[in-house]
Amino acid sequence: MREGDRVKVVDTREYVSVLKELTEEGKEVSMIISGSSMSPFLIHQRDKICFRKPGRELKKGDMVFFQRLNGQYVMHRIWKVKPEGYYIVGDAQKEIEGPVERQQIFAVITKIQRKGKWMEPGDFWWEFFEHVWINMIPLRGIVNKLYAIIRLFTKSI
Repeated sequence: MREGDRVKVVDTREYVSVLKELTEEGKEVSMIISGSSMSPFLIHQRDKICFRKPGRELKKGDMVFFQRLNGQYVMHRIWKVKPEGYYIVGDAQKEIEGPVERQQIFAVITKIQRKGKWMEPGDFWWEFFEHVWINMIPLRGIVNKLYAIIRLFTKSI
């Protein structure tokens, strides 16, 4: 954003509900990430996601947008698919939510902009978080702490 640009603050629930309507019309839409539940893959106010209505069966590792029963919109990753629904978790989280019913899921993430670079399925970090990180839930806290220590150490050199 440049100095002098106008910024309009809108209610997230209203904004996402408009984007949800656009996905139901078959459009792909984008938004800047808000929140920290998908870090370290996606960072609050830095990264962007593009999403659309799912055109295929959803699977483990997919990043999806869904609406909780309380009306809140959430973008997380599918941890497990079971007959009773989907079990979902953020990349920064260790607690799994579910079951989430299929009709609650309105979009699948098709590509992301991370650190200014566009990524989609097939890119190294996309595949790492979809196939490796999703299986490291018990170790996530330790890995994140080690990563923070390494970053502090390398900044001081």
